[in-house]
Amino acid sequence: MNPGEETQTPTAAPFSAEAESFLSSAENAEKEIAGDQPSAPVAEPEKNPVQPCDFRTRMLLAPGELRKLRMHQEEFANSLASRLSLHLRLDFLLKLTDVQTVAYGKVAQGWQSPTHLTLFKVEPLRGISVLEIPLPLGFSIVDRLMGGPGESADSDREISEIENALLDQAIQLILGEWCSHWTKHKQLKPALLGFETNGKFVQAAVPETMMLVISLDAQIGNCTGQIQIAFPYNSLEGMIRELNRSVDAPPVTEAAPVAPVKPVTKWNSCFDDVCIPAVAELQGIEMSARDVLALKIGDVLKITGKDALNVKLRLADAPKFNGRLGTLDGNWAVELTEIIKH
Repeated sequence: MNPGEETQTPTAAPFSAEAESFLSSAENAEKEIAGDQPSAPVAEPEKNPVQPCDFRTRMLLAPGELRKLRMHQEEFANSLASRLSLHLRLDFLLKLTDVQTVAYGKVAQGWQSPTHLTLFKVEPLRGISVLEIPLPLGFSIVDRLMGGPGESADSDREISEIENALLDQAIQLILGEWCSHWTKHKQLKPALLGFETNGKFVQAAVPETMMLVISLDAQIGNCTGQIQIAFPYNSLEGMIRELNRSVDAPPVTEAAPVAPVKPVTKWNSCFDDVCIPAVAELQGIEMSARDVLALKIGDVLKITGKDALNVKLRLADAPKFNGRLGTLDGNWAVELTEIIKH
C-alpha cells in the first residue's frame, strides 16, 4: 500500500433472493430437528378488495324519489286495507314492507310454488304486470267471500274456476284502488289477462327487464302472507317523475278572501214550453177507511180555518211551497207563503 492512500473497509455483498430462500429453508429444517414448528407466513390484509357489481339489480330511484314514492304507496296500502275490510266484512290488515326496482328474472325466482299469479295490464301503460297472492291467503279470501270465517284449511290443491272467479273480485278491487291513487297524474284502468299457479310458465317480460315491485304483508283472520305487485318500471317512470314534481312544488300563496259573488240565474228558453204538473195538497183532513169507502158525489167535507192555512204545493210530485187556500175571481186559489228548503 502506497503512503497517502486511504484504507477502504470492505462491505458485505447483498444476498440474492435465492440465497435468502436457501438460508430460510435451512433455518426451518434446524427447527424441525429441534422439535419446533416453522412459523407460518403472515398474510398481509388485502387493501380495497374488489366487489362484484350486478348492474341488472341497480336501484333506479334516488333516495329522495324512493322516499316520496314509498309515502304514496303507504297511502294506497292504508286505503286498500279499509276497502278490503268493508268488502269482506272482516278486518284485513295490510302493511307496506318494501318498494324496490328488481330485474324480472330475480322477481320470478322469488315466487312461491304453487302460488296464484295474475297477469294484467294497466291501460294506457305499456307492458304486462304481475300480482302474486299466496294460495293460503287466496283461499282465505275465497272462504270469506263464500260466507266462511276466512280460514284456509287446504292450501296444497289447485284453485278451481269458481274460486278463481271469486278471487278475481278481490284482485279487481286491489288493482282498482292502486289505479285510483294515480288519478291526479293519469287516468288508469286495470285489465286482467289471466292467471297461473307456477311462475315457470309466466313469460311477462325478459329476465333483464327492470320491474317496480311493491310488497305488502297481509293478514286475514289467522292467515298471513305477502302480496307482491310487479310493474314494468319504464311504464311508470314518467308518473313517478311527475309525482316528485308535484310534491316538490312550492306552496301557493293564498290570496286575500274575496266576497262571494251571487250567481245570476239565467233562464234557458228551451224550457218555455215544458209543462210541469202543479198539485195543491190540503193537509189535516183525516177520515176512517169506512168513511172513505162511503164517499159519493155530492158529499161535503168540512175544512177548518187551520187546515186552509196549511196547503202544500207540489211541482212534478216534489214539495216546493207552503201556502193558504183562498178564492180569486170566483175560483179556488192557493197563495204561496213559504219556500220549502230541502
